[in-house]
Amino acid sequence: MFENLPTKVKIVDVAPRDGLQNESQSIDLDTKLELIHMLEDSGLSVIEVGAFVSPKWVPQMADTAEILKQLEYKANVNYPVLVPNMKGLELAIEHGVKEIAIFGAASESFSQKNINCSIAESLERFAPVCELAGQENIKIRGYVSCVLGCPYEGEIAPKQVSMVAEKMYNLGCYEISLGDTIGTGTPIKTQNMLNAVVDVVPLDKLAVHFHDTYGQALANILVALQMGIAVIDSSVAGLGGCPYAKGASGNVATEDVVYMLDGMGIDTGINLKALCSAGQFISGKLERANGSKVAFTTKI
Repeated sequence: MFENLPTKVKIVDVAPRDGLQNESQSIDLDTKLELIHMLEDSGLSVIEVGAFVSPKWVPQMADTAEILKQLEYKANVNYPVLVPNMKGLELAIEHGVKEIAIFGAASESFSQKNINCSIAESLERFAPVCELAGQENIKIRGYVSCVLGCPYEGEIAPKQVSMVAEKMYNLGCYEISLGDTIGTGTPIKTQNMLNAVVDVVPLDKLAVHFHDTYGQALANILVALQMGIAVIDSSVAGLGGCPYAKGASGNVATEDVVYMLDGMGIDTGINLKALCSAGQFISGKLERANGSKVAFTTKI
């Protein structure tokens, strides 16, 4: 039943960006830096640290430049930053960023609500961004949101997802992260969507990004693993939620993903105890319950 599982999985922790971007309370710079360093110390090799977006729309990301200035970079860790346009890329170049992420959608309505343009227009905007990033030897990661459901349109056709993913891949993205933004996906729907995408994007260029609104994230991740996908996005303490998707809860908790993978004998390179400490730290700072189930077990 589990013959095709990868032996090693890369975890991309998105808590410092995707996890914190929707927080209304002010989170100080030192707290963000401490969270990033604790995630590093747990063994994570990819940590999304911020976004060069308008502080008017996403005020929590206003200190991204300062984070990049003060980070104590580790040679074995990648620190991608989200950029929506050329201005964001220029700031990323100015601050020595080695990897950027661009963010599109498989839903026309969500694209309009999130970035104020159609899917086609968003891809046109990304073309010069990707071209310049390539010239600067900056790696490009592509996000496709709403791959299993949209708060405005409902279910999204797998062919629509594969179309956007293929176009992003052709723009030069080395990896395409497929996001269930509102967490409505179930295992069979996940399998159908992935089957459509792997027809146009190589399997080893895909990642999955599940929110856990309906408690389906780990089941959906297992489907992706069985199909051979070996990159998983997650957020320590289950932080996150989309500001443009009402009712969407946080990302799947990194702790819960690592616990599952450890139990399956899949290597992540992550120390679960250290990871749990990071989750407890940021949950305490936010004065809220930790969204990870593993965080509450006495066995860790």
